[in-house]
Amino acid sequence: MRTLNALTLALMLVASAATAGAQTRPAASSPAVAVGPQYDTTHVYVAAEDFDRFVTSFVATFGGSTSKQGVFTVTPTPSSTMSQLVFTPVGTVSVFGFKTPIPYPFGSERTGYLVTDLDAAVRAARTSGADVIVSPFNDPLGRDTIVQFPGGVNMQLYWHTTAPNYVKLQTIPENRVYVSPDRADVFIRSFVAFSGGTVTGDDAKAPGLEIGRPSDTYRRVRIASTFGNIAVLVTDGHLPYPYGRELTGYETSDLDATLAKAKLAGVRVLVEPYSTDDRRSAFVQFPGGYIAEIHATLRK
Repeated sequence: MRTLNALTLALMLVASAATAGAQTRPAASSPAVAVGPQYDTTHVYVAAEDFDRFVTSFVATFGGSTSKQGVFTVTPTPSSTMSQLVFTPVGTVSVFGFKTPIPYPFGSERTGYLVTDLDAAVRAARTSGADVIVSPFNDPLGRDTIVQFPGGVNMQLYWHTTAPNYVKLQTIPENRVYVSPDRADVFIRSFVAFSGGTVTGDDAKAPGLEIGRPSDTYRRVRIASTFGNIAVLVTDGHLPYPYGRELTGYETSDLDATLAKAKLAGVRVLVEPYSTDDRRSAFVQFPGGYIAEIHATLRK
């Protein structure tokens, strides 16, 4: 009987150790499917009548070039949109000006990430805990899908039949994701597992000035991967305008010079430049309504 009890205890200890290991072991990364940050675009939806004004102002602010403008069906259901890529040294945007009502859930995805294999990327997204909310479909250039990561963060994944070749960026844009404390850690684990990225910073008391609340602090997590950079802004949702409305942060070498160009191009400065920790930032609104953060790194 004593031998049986000892054996039972040993088995319990082994099971307990295995369970503990499962709880503390980091999530396994998915197979690498990212191509590079120059192929990752912020999706900008503007009214058709604002399309050209937005494109012109964006290039005037950051420099760069554009693809040929066209009218396409980019959804799996009938629709028609003006579409154009804007290439700048600080990030690429895909601009859409729908001529028809926008089919759901298009317009809610914040980015398009080019992947090496769409089917592998879908499997990786599901394995990491994301939902596939638009199943893969064909578009004029290849295939697309939309996935939703924990916390309600929608992103498009796309693959081109003919691999594109874009110039490398001078600076990597920052995908700015606002999530609640309830879902922040789940989102971070999910995206890190999907992207194969790393958490490069986790500040539990980041300056509240960064979210328009100078008397407070908040949690800010930064993630880097082959897809680019993500800032996870963990807040209670008590955000003054325009915080939370921006999708992307763009890094420039001279913030004042960039803002001067922006103003000449008809861009509104919503939040005047301010400095916190490692950067000096401002918020702007381009013609058509697109809001962005622009920053310059402070050298220490």
